[in-house]
Amino acid sequence: MLEARSVALVGASKRPGSFGARMVAEVAKSPARPAIYLVNPRYPEIDGRRCYPSLADLPGPADLVLLGVPDAAVEDQLTMAAEQGCRSAVIFGNAHEDPASETAGPARPGPGSASAPPGPVPRPALRQRLASIALAAGIQVCGAGCMGFANVGYGLRAMGYVEPEPLPAGPVALVTHSGSVFSALLRTRRAFGFTLAVSSGQELVTAAPSYLSYALDQPETKVLALVLEAMREPAMLREVLAAAAQRDLPVVLLTAGNSASGRAMVAAHSGALAGSDGGWEALARAYGLHRVADLAEMADTLELFSLRTSRRPSHRRAADATDGPGRVRGIGTVHDSGLERAHAADVAEELGVPFATLSETTRGRLEDLLDPGLLPTNPLDVWGTGASTRELFAGSLTALAQDDCVDAVALAVDLVTELDGDTSYQLAVLDAAARTDKPVAVISNLASAIDHDAAALLRRSGIPVLESMRTGMLALRHMLDWQDRRPAPAIASPVRNAARLGRARKLLDQGSQTGAVQLALLGEYGIAVARAERAGHADEVLAAAARIGYPVVLKTDQPGIAHKSDAGGVVLGVGSDAELSAAYADLAARLGPAALVCETVPGGTELALGVVRDPDLGPLIVVGAGGILVELIADRAVALPPLTEEQAAELLDELKVSKLLAGARGAAPADLSAIARAITGLAELASELGDDIDAIDINPLICGPHSAIAVDALVIPR
Repeated sequence: MLEARSVALVGASKRPGSFGARMVAEVAKSPARPAIYLVNPRYPEIDGRRCYPSLADLPGPADLVLLGVPDAAVEDQLTMAAEQGCRSAVIFGNAHEDPASETAGPARPGPGSASAPPGPVPRPALRQRLASIALAAGIQVCGAGCMGFANVGYGLRAMGYVEPEPLPAGPVALVTHSGSVFSALLRTRRAFGFTLAVSSGQELVTAAPSYLSYALDQPETKVLALVLEAMREPAMLREVLAAAAQRDLPVVLLTAGNSASGRAMVAAHSGALAGSDGGWEALARAYGLHRVADLAEMADTLELFSLRTSRRPSHRRAADATDGPGRVRGIGTVHDSGLERAHAADVAEELGVPFATLSETTRGRLEDLLDPGLLPTNPLDVWGTGASTRELFAGSLTALAQDDCVDAVALAVDLVTELDGDTSYQLAVLDAAARTDKPVAVISNLASAIDHDAAALLRRSGIPVLESMRTGMLALRHMLDWQDRRPAPAIASPVRNAARLGRARKLLDQGSQTGAVQLALLGEYGIAVARAERAGHADEVLAAAARIGYPVVLKTDQPGIAHKSDAGGVVLGVGSDAELSAAYADLAARLGPAALVCETVPGGTELALGVVRDPDLGPLIVVGAGGILVELIADRAVALPPLTEEQAAELLDELKVSKLLAGARGAAPADLSAIARAITGLAELASELGDDIDAIDINPLICGPHSAIAVDALVIPR
């Protein structure tokens, strides 16, 4: 498909402005000069090229067939392509079919219904039929509902819409489900181009991972860009993303709509916490993907990666003693406005972009450059008298770049057209870039005010021009994350302990009978759990409390009550036989006789841990704020199992509740190692029993200074 040497254009036309005419014109622009076969029974020739009545009349099978025909004709044409031995196809149309046409022929009578009146028999929808035709014939299909593709590196244009000529060439391989995004990114006039750009549409047969696998085989590919609204062929997608991570290629991802993970179980809090985005988040975390929120952030990030990957410095190191106590690594920016400097600081803090702490040496260099009254700080405002602008800005940028803690520098100015023709800003940036191998960029505050000639000059010289403060800062954060990324630690495939697995499956089978068994299942995987005993009448309740010791917690253990607190089925701090008898009598009357008597666990910060099954990726691990906060604040992290304790600790660092775990307002910090062990134990359970479980809730996991104990669990078997 992507390197076709012969292309058949079904629906070719000589009518100006028609889709068929544009399709012919675009393929004819292909630098690879494939053999072109025009197919349309209405014309003997088009623009001097012979036109064949049908695919059956071609001199041989085509490598690629472009189907520029109405939806009503696409099935017949794809069938003919299969019969002629053609290798691949692009289906531009939406492959829509009137639902009334999805039936044909008399109904087949069922058992005992010989006298049933005849009726229509459902048949597969058009898209299913097209996929079946292609798969049976071994045909790869781009689409349906797509714009086609451009293999810029090879020189093949397979499109039916007019796109730039020549196409922008560069290091980016783009796969997008959206045709509009495909065209927009081909026409951005930004400083990035493509090895391959694919509008894959509905992906009836050939999905994004196949195109990405091809792109990774092209040495010119340095950046992957994905715009996806569904996760197809997830196993192959994970293989491709792992290969990109191994090659240290940045992957920029924009997702839209409800992902497949949105169909995950919601009977458990873990499903609600993971939400519709959990699968994408886990995938991004596992393979170091750079997720962007919109196309503006994607464009700035692609430009920065495209122009900087060829001059990438070594991985960032952590600040050490030679940097001075308390120094922070990050970016350095130079401004010509005090207010815009403050604005940049505000935006960076909001987005989590660190400014580097400057050394005394750097501060001294800056003091020698600045006008009196200006402070040598980062971010840096250098505008004073306006004298020697080029030298001042170049020197300031260079001084920042020479600081060991500065990993990237940016001139953050409104790159407007200077009405007096002054070019000091762009020349200063070029001067600074020539003196360092660190990333150097320009960040403008207002895209519509950018001087296009100045921006073009900088971009031709390898300087990214980022078009807003917010998206520019985000792009720099992606760059820092990429430079900071370390290879994921190797995790051996879980070794299945046959004896433990047998015990765990037995407990899972019994789990619907009592919460005590569900807690015991967690204990099999090293998760500390509160002691709990099941009781069915008052005497058993009192006996269990005597063994456990007061104070105890009394909970309903009636089958079918998933969330005990919501049902008023939890009584805390029961301190005596009399209190327990009264509490049990009330609980049994309201909810039923089955109860759990549990030990009281000392207080601490409460977390929620969970497993939710994504239909594409399998089990996901969810970590979030627990107790009543689980439903009140959006505070969670999602990951693919298995996990190391280091990775578990990183999940905790992302949570808002991490400040409580660290010991807020004089409270003792929680035992982070114990929490990490609980998370890795749950991930081990998910890896080993993932095919048997739809969801698990541990809420709360009470995290104290010396322990992390699960006091309640909900396990939903598949």
